[in-house]
Amino acid sequence: MTEQSTTHLHTILSRLNQIGAAINRGESGNLASLENTLRLIVESATEVVPGSSAVIYTYNARNGAFDIDSRVASEQHDNSRPDDAPRPDGLGTAAVIAQHRILSYEMPASEINPAKVNQGAKAVACYPLMVADEILGALYVYLHEQRAFSELELLMLDNFVNLTAMTLATAQRITLAQQEQERKERELRRLRRAGMLISSHTSFDDTLDAILRMALEVTDAKYGIFRLVEKNGTHLVTRAFTGERQVQPATEILPIDKNSIMGTVALQREPLIVADLSEEPWKEIYYPFDRELVMRSELAVPLIGASGRLEGVLNLESPQVNAFNKQDRYILQILATQAVAAIQEVRLLDMLQAISALLLTKPLQTVHQALVEKASDLLNVPCSLLWLREEDQLVVQATAHEGLCGWRIDFANSHTGKAIRQGGPTISLDACKDLSPEVVTATGLGPALIAPLFTPYDESVAREPIGALSVYYPASGFSDLEQAEWDKNVLNILGHYATLAIQNAAHQESVRAAQERHTVTEAFAAIGDIASNLLHQLNNKIGTIPVRIEGIQDKCQTTLENDAYLNNNLIEIERSATKAIEIVRDNLFHLRPIKLSSVAVNDSVTAAIGTATLPEGVRVTYADLEGLPQVHACPQRLPMVFINLMDNAAHAMQDQGEIHISGKQFEDKVHIRVTDTGPGIPPELHERIFEFSYSTNSAETRGNLGFGLWWVKTLMARFDGGISIESDGYSGTTFILELPLAGDVG
Repeated sequence: MTEQSTTHLHTILSRLNQIGAAINRGESGNLASLENTLRLIVESATEVVPGSSAVIYTYNARNGAFDIDSRVASEQHDNSRPDDAPRPDGLGTAAVIAQHRILSYEMPASEINPAKVNQGAKAVACYPLMVADEILGALYVYLHEQRAFSELELLMLDNFVNLTAMTLATAQRITLAQQEQERKERELRRLRRAGMLISSHTSFDDTLDAILRMALEVTDAKYGIFRLVEKNGTHLVTRAFTGERQVQPATEILPIDKNSIMGTVALQREPLIVADLSEEPWKEIYYPFDRELVMRSELAVPLIGASGRLEGVLNLESPQVNAFNKQDRYILQILATQAVAAIQEVRLLDMLQAISALLLTKPLQTVHQALVEKASDLLNVPCSLLWLREEDQLVVQATAHEGLCGWRIDFANSHTGKAIRQGGPTISLDACKDLSPEVVTATGLGPALIAPLFTPYDESVAREPIGALSVYYPASGFSDLEQAEWDKNVLNILGHYATLAIQNAAHQESVRAAQERHTVTEAFAAIGDIASNLLHQLNNKIGTIPVRIEGIQDKCQTTLENDAYLNNNLIEIERSATKAIEIVRDNLFHLRPIKLSSVAVNDSVTAAIGTATLPEGVRVTYADLEGLPQVHACPQRLPMVFINLMDNAAHAMQDQGEIHISGKQFEDKVHIRVTDTGPGIPPELHERIFEFSYSTNSAETRGNLGFGLWWVKTLMARFDGGISIESDGYSGTTFILELPLAGDVG
């Protein structure tokens, strides 16, 4: 090794030590050194690669873009802030997508950034900066000489890349930790402000009354009243009042305008002291606290939440002139701040208690309806909706507006869908455009706050959005949407309850299905025992008929030869007895235990079509079955399900019409749809048709016990599957068979 090589290696090792020390300082919490560390890295990279320049950009994985302002570059070959930002189709972006190093001369079809070419760049090495498969940024090293990077240069750059990624990851962890700590401190301060009040008064009305009494005590006022903003944001509604010798309190609804003192305070969102209510302009707009009492001075402050939204007005009055001063106003403003926190906390506690009780006792739709109503009340908004995802659409499942129930929008191309994909509670200024224009206009809806609902957390599976809970603010009157942290937190909690209700309903349905399968198993075991005993007795009784006939034929041969009528009847009796035994034996086959295995749906359908005896006027078609995965069922009995359904459809169509069978995979299930062109089944009969008494009377069909759709549902339960129906009662019927995938059943 030459002396020059030794010196160069020593320089590289020294640089690595300096960078390591800088990273250690960053790990100790000195985030101010981040840019210095990155600059040390790019300058070191230029020393490793003679005749080069280097630049680092950080990358925002959520937005899928580089942060232009994060640029840190070496001074060599670098003008003052050149226009060399990463291009959407540039080499840096390609390296991020590929997640490995890219050399420009290995990709001749891709051009170096023209800004760098103008500075003399001949080649570039682009490195994605990654930690645990997360892209944090990119390192660009530009060669200003007409040559390729040497293997040693690339090896050393690999080390710088790892150190750079560690630096960015460390800074990110520290930033997140500090943000989390700040958030916790803010939450603790907030809890301390309202904690004592909330802990001593658990109901909403008690809390308001306690705040009023505290306000009277600290200001020496005689009367007080709370008016809160109603959902449409245009009026103030009385929620609490207190005072001595009240005769006729004036608690009517007040519009938010300049025709009353409280309306003026709400409109201007500023506290107001009125020294003498008998003077102009106050005497013209004074709305009396009590029509039988004379008030001379008033102090009113707006209740404004952390989000900047007006919650209401706290008003104090006194029969004395000039009863309130600036200090009283300051104290009342502090109490108003505590009041807002207390009101929100108590409302939330009341809501959680109510929803928790519903989760244990009420069906899913009732819980979801209660959630949207509680969301509107808790956040004081005119409209809230609960959306659930159905394939590529979002469907309104619960709302207080009948015109929006069942409303559908496209998940991929709607404003609501875009907000859901953000991954957390999101403000959308345009989400109301997804709704019915008539409802939006009638209710004056504006911006929306949308909290996505996700599948339950599972480390092995990525969480998928399943819907959203959204609230819609009035088109005017809400000034600072981006500061609505309280609203976001509350809606996020309500969203968790909505998801929990879905999980609970699914669990209950799973338990119900398991119980049903267990009941079916026990029923078939009992029926099997009865059937075996019945078959044994029938064999004993009917089995003697052929023996006795044979005895008659032996002893009365001459008589039978002379009496053809008697002889033919004996032969027919013997044949019928033998046939009866065979029929009983064949049909009781279905009551015996079944063996489940992997079954191809297409084979079962084609076997059923080939076996079924259908009228000439009935045409059967099928599609989308060959590509389906195998299902968990019984190979001998699944075709009989299709035979029974086709026979049932033919009977409903009066032997004239079309039956179409199709299939589709949904996650771990396969759905097979059997559709006919008959008159349909009324919705009120959709459950009853599966009862035992609703037989299709198709006992002549091979394999059919004559129990109709009850038998089909029971057999599907034995397959760990299910059956449902779609029909409007007028135009055709579709039976949907749901079967588990063969590999998903233990």
